[in-house]
Amino acid sequence: MSETAETLRLDKWLFFARFFKSRGVAAERIERGGIRLNGQPCRKPGRAIRPGDLIVISAFGHLRCIRVTALPERRGPASEARESYEILDDGAAQKSG
Repeated sequence: MSETAETLRLDKWLFFARFFKSRGVAAERIERGGIRLNGQPCRKPGRAIRPGDLIVISAFGHLRCIRVTALPERRGPASEARESYEILDDGAAQKSG
């Protein structure tokens, strides 16, 4: 699937939204199976995503469920990145000591 104005590669989005420090790390996590897209396992970093998609990220001991709300054009400051998603469930907040 080619990338259009309405879609963005999953690895790019995860990097732009600041879930991973680099696009390479995001791609590696996707290929290892740590990401689910709309309820389905996703192992392709180039998978096109769009606003409304649901992403579950399993990384760094946390499980996060988020909804894509926007497709940023760059990796900007954290406040700008935060506008591109909505946290539906953050497993980090539910961890018990």
